[in-house]
Amino acid sequence: MKVAVVILNWNGETLLERFLPAVVSYSQGADIYVVDNASSDGSVAFLKDAYPNIRIIQNKENGGFAKGYNDGLQTVDADIFCLLNSDVEVTPGWLEPIVDLFQSHSDIAIVQPKILDLNQKDHFEYAGAAGGYIDMLGYPFCRGRIFQALEKDEGQYDDVKEIFWATGACMFIRRNVFESLHGFDEDYFAHQEEVDLCWRAKNAGHKVYYVGHSHVYHLGGSTLKNMNPKKTFLNFRNSLYSITKNLPRKKAFPIIFLRLILDGIAALRFIVQLKFDHCWAILRAHVSFYGNFIKMHKKREKANFLLKYHTTTSIVWSHFVNQIKNFNILVKD
Repeated sequence: MKVAVVILNWNGETLLERFLPAVVSYSQGADIYVVDNASSDGSVAFLKDAYPNIRIIQNKENGGFAKGYNDGLQTVDADIFCLLNSDVEVTPGWLEPIVDLFQSHSDIAIVQPKILDLNQKDHFEYAGAAGGYIDMLGYPFCRGRIFQALEKDEGQYDDVKEIFWATGACMFIRRNVFESLHGFDEDYFAHQEEVDLCWRAKNAGHKVYYVGHSHVYHLGGSTLKNMNPKKTFLNFRNSLYSITKNLPRKKAFPIIFLRLILDGIAALRFIVQLKFDHCWAILRAHVSFYGNFIKMHKKREKANFLLKYHTTTSIVWSHFVNQIKNFNILVKD
C-alpha cells in the first residue's frame, strides 16, 4: 500500500522550516509532497534547497484548500493520500496504526488520528480533536471539542471508532474514493469542505474512522484564527451548502429554515458581545448561500441519503442552554 503525505502550502516558509523535519523523520515508507498554492514568499526556494528529495507541485493560483488539493493530487501517485496541514507536528509511529487499519478493512475509506493542541499538549485541538460529528441541524462538533470548549486528553478517546467526518488538518483517504467523489467541492474555498467530502463518502456507502493510538499536534489558526470573521462567514455558509447537497429535500428544507432562525440568534449574540464584524459575517453567509442555492442544489449526489446522520438533536441547545462541554456527557455510547 503506497502512502503519500501531501502538505498544502501558501506562504508558509516558516511553518515548513518548523514542521517538516518531523514529517521527514517519522514518515518512513511514505512519499512526501508539498503542493504550493502560488506562494509569494520563499517557500519553494527553501524546499528546493533544504529538501531536494521532497516532491514539489506548484499550482498556478491560490484556490484555497479545496482547489489547491484537487489540483495538486492529480499528479500524486499513491493508494492512500494523507492530507496534512503545514502547521502539524507529527510523532513517531503516527502512520503505522492508520495504514494497518486501511489494510485490514477495505470498507474504510477515510481516517484521522487524534489531534492535540501543540500549545497545550494535554488538550485536544479545535480542528478535529478525536473525530467529527454533526447534530440534526448540521452543526459540526467533535469528541473532545464542542464549539470552543476543549477537553483535556486523559485517554478517554484512545480507541478506534467510526465517526462522521475527519478533519482536513490530518486526513487519510483512499485515492480511488477521493477520485470517485471528484475531490473537494471547490465552491467551499476553505472550511468544512472535509465535512462535505466525508458526508458524500458516507452517502456512497464508505466508512470514516478515528484511530486514537496515532496522534499529532496541531498549531491551528495559522491561516485563520478560530474567531476570525472570515472563518465565521465560511463556516456558516459552507454548513448550509452541505445540508443542501447531502440530505433528502424533505429534511434539508425545514433544517435550512431552522438554521435561518438559529443563525439569526447567533448574530444577535455577537451584537451583545460587541462583535459586529461576526454578525455581519453571518448575514453575508446567508446572502451568499441563497445566492448560490440553485447551484448547490444541482450538485446533490445521486446516492442513497443517510437518514441517520446525526448523533444528537441540537448541539446548540445542549451546549449553550444545558451547558454541556464534554462529549461523553452529550453522547452515551
